[in-house]
This record gives sequence, structure tokens and C-alpha cells, in this order.
Amino acid sequence: MKGNFTALIITTVIVLAVIFIGFLAGRNKSSRSSVEEWSVGGRRLGAFFIWFLIGADIYTAYTFLGLTSTAFKGGSIAFFATPYVILAYPIAYFFLPKIWSVAKEHHFMTLADYIKGRFDSKLFSTLIAIDGVLMLIPYIDLQLSGILDTVTFAGTGYVNVTFVVIVSFLLVAFYTFFSGIKAPTYTAIIKDILVWIIMLILVVSLPIIHFHSWIGMIHTAAHKVPQLLTLPTTGPKGIPWFSSAAFISALALFMWPHTATGVFSSRDANSLRKNSIVLPFYNIVLMLVTFLGIAAFLVIPSDTNPRVAFLTLIHNSYGGVMQGLAYSTIALASLVPCSIMAIGASNLFANNIYRDLINPKASSGRLTIVTRYMVFVVIGMALLFGLLFPSALISLQLMGVSGIVQTFPAIVFSLYWRNLSKEAALTGFIAGMLTIFYVYSTGNSYGFYEGFLGLVVNIIILLILNPMFSSKAKNRSNDVMKTLFSK
Repeated sequence: MKGNFTALIITTVIVLAVIFIGFLAGRNKSSRSSVEEWSVGGRRLGAFFIWFLIGADIYTAYTFLGLTSTAFKGGSIAFFATPYVILAYPIAYFFLPKIWSVAKEHHFMTLADYIKGRFDSKLFSTLIAIDGVLMLIPYIDLQLSGILDTVTFAGTGYVNVTFVVIVSFLLVAFYTFFSGIKAPTYTAIIKDILVWIIMLILVVSLPIIHFHSWIGMIHTAAHKVPQLLTLPTTGPKGIPWFSSAAFISALALFMWPHTATGVFSSRDANSLRKNSIVLPFYNIVLMLVTFLGIAAFLVIPSDTNPRVAFLTLIHNSYGGVMQGLAYSTIALASLVPCSIMAIGASNLFANNIYRDLINPKASSGRLTIVTRYMVFVVIGMALLFGLLFPSALISLQLMGVSGIVQTFPAIVFSLYWRNLSKEAALTGFIAGMLTIFYVYSTGNSYGFYEGFLGLVVNIIILLILNPMFSSKAKNRSNDVMKTLFSK
């Protein structure tokens, strides 16, 4: 395959311009003055910026490439993402303002900070931090695969693709190190505007180009590949998998370190409530783009690698200018979330591993430096792992969702259940993690999403053990509990 020089130039110009804006966002030294300023912007972002920041967190290149890939090879099971996001926001509407209030009151930067404060347990917070970092690395890797595939389609025959990808991610690491959360916040505005404009153009035009209309596309699919338009009733990914995948993904969405970073950057709790109401509008684009995976199955060769089905459809359907706009949109949907994810992982390491375990007496300045430099370590690890083990990324990210959701009971239940004991919550978390490792290693999930089985075990263990430690939990009190349960 030969790239398109016009598409390559357009993609390069747009991406470099956005990276330059990322550097400009941090030109004020105050953005690097403390961990709180660098990682959550001093908690001053209003509803407008939170819309773009959380949107950049959630709607990444993997969202578009991954869902079209799943639809290309599996049809309607890809639509689990539509109900999952719809389920996530009503749940978030209630608990995000509550945990934001606690985080602001006690200067928490991460969910692991909250766990340490709520349960007076460095062990528990360290396990949560390790879980967050390990599960996030494959997610960052998927952003790497997104830009790798995009540059391959645009630049093959003109540039060394691997070199360009490495340089792109290093530039993102530098602007994140320099500007902190302000970099992805401002660049997310450009990325999300492009997503809305370009993706809607693709959604409208591709069915017209190949089938004359959306009705023509659906009619063709219904006659040629009806199996792609219905959920399978048998096999490993039937209705139980679809339902449990949507449910688990919804619970996991705001347990990710990078989405928590976006939440803690908010100016007030009401901004989070407003965004829980309006962010589901992204689902319009999400649902329609997923259909393009089925369109790709009807148009491009069936032996195409599903991972690049959407890019192949774009490559075969447009000239260089439109290719360049589409590729740059997908590239930014890789790079901007990567920045936020690196901040989330760096926060966890610096606050909950370095400060709590390695150097408890670290000064504020020292902690700020460690947090910022960890960006290079996190992105470097992701680059190395992604280039060495590209075929393992999607399966590891799916395991990441299963792993990250195991923090949900300890975090969300403890916001409302005063007498939830540390012992029960910690044991439930460990049992859930062991369960998903067992399920993934044996490959037997009984038709459910793997994280669902882990969460069921997690909650059952928690409910069984908690009465044994209820008297101890009743007598425990600390500042976080007073904030949560004081009248």
C-alpha cells in the first residue's frame, strides 16, 4: 500500500499545530508550580472545559477504530458501547459530585488518595495505584496503535512510520511535562471539534458514496450479511456477553485514573452534574460510526485486518484532502488522550507509590518534579511495550476494563455506606482481581464479560465479610468519613 502525500502533509500540519498549542497552554509558570496545579489545573475548570476534557478522556482513537473493527468482524456486538455510555452517565451524576467534594476538601489527586483517606490504609491505596498504572499502560498502547495505523496509511513510502510515531509520542510527553493538564484541556477542544465535524461528514458521506444512502446501506446489509445486524444467540459473545460488557464498562468508566483526573479538575460539583447530562450526546457520533464497520465489511476485501478496516474504508473512498482531515482527527484522538492518561498514571505513581512507600518525607516541590518526570517513564514504557507486543494490546485493554472495575465497590459503596469495613473491601478487591486473572488464563467466562464474574465475586466476598468487621468499622472515624457522613 502506498500512502498519500497530500494526506500526510495535512495530518502533519494539523498535529504539529495542536502540539504547539499544547506547549503554549503551559507558558505561564503557575501551571507547573505544584502537583495540584500541574495535574488538575488547581481545580478551576468550568463545565465548558470539563466537557472537552472528559470527552477527550473517553472518546479516543481506539473508540472509533476499535468499534468499527469489532463491527467489521462481529457485527452488532460492537454496539455494546452505546448502552454502556448511556448507563455510565446517570450513575456518574450521583457519585461524581460527592467524590469531587471529598477530593477538593482533602486535596486528593487520585482515587487511591481517596481510598487511603477513607480506610486509613496505605496498603489498600498502593494496590489501587498499582492496579491503575498496570491497567492503564495497555490503554496508552492502544493510542499508540491508533497513530501507528494512521501514519502507516498516510505516510507509507514517504516516511519511516515507526520513527514518526516515536517522535509524536515524545512530543506529547514533552508538552505534557511542560504544561500539565492545561495541554490536553486546550488541545481537546480542537480534537473534539474535529471529531464532531469530520466524523459526521464521514457518517453522512460514506453510505452515499458506496450505497447511495443510509437506507441503501442498511438494505444491502440486511440482504447480504443479516447476521451482522443481529446479536448472536449462541457462542461466546451472545446476549449475556453484550449485556454484561455494557454494564461492566459503564461501572468502570470513571474508575480509570485519567477520567478521575478530569473529574478532579472540575471547578465545582455542578459542572460534573451538567456534563453527566450533556456528555451522552457524544453517543450520536459513536453509534453512527459503529455502523461504518458494517459498511466496511460490505465494501473492502474480507481478508482485511479488522484493526484497520475503518482506515482502509477511508483510504479507498476519498482523495488526499479528506483523507488528511480524517487521519489527523484520528491521530489527535490518539495523542490527546495519551497525554491525560500519562498524567493519571504519573499521579498514581508519585502520590501513592513514591510518596507513600519510597519517600514519605518528600517535599511538595520534590513531589511535583517526580510527578512530571514520570510522564516520560509512562509513555516510554507504553512505547516499548506497544512496539514489542502489538498483538497483545486489545486483549490486555479488555483485561484492563475488567481489572479497573474491581475498584468500584470500594470507592463508590464507601461514599454512601459508612460502616463498610476496610477488611471486607480490600478482600473483595483482591478476590475480584484473582477471579479475572483465573478467567482470562482458563478462557472460560461462561458467556459473560470476564470483569462481570470478577465483580460478582468481589461484591459477594465484601457482603459476606463485612458483618464480621462491622463493630470495628462503626468505631472507625477520620476526617474523610466526617466529610462524607457529617450532617
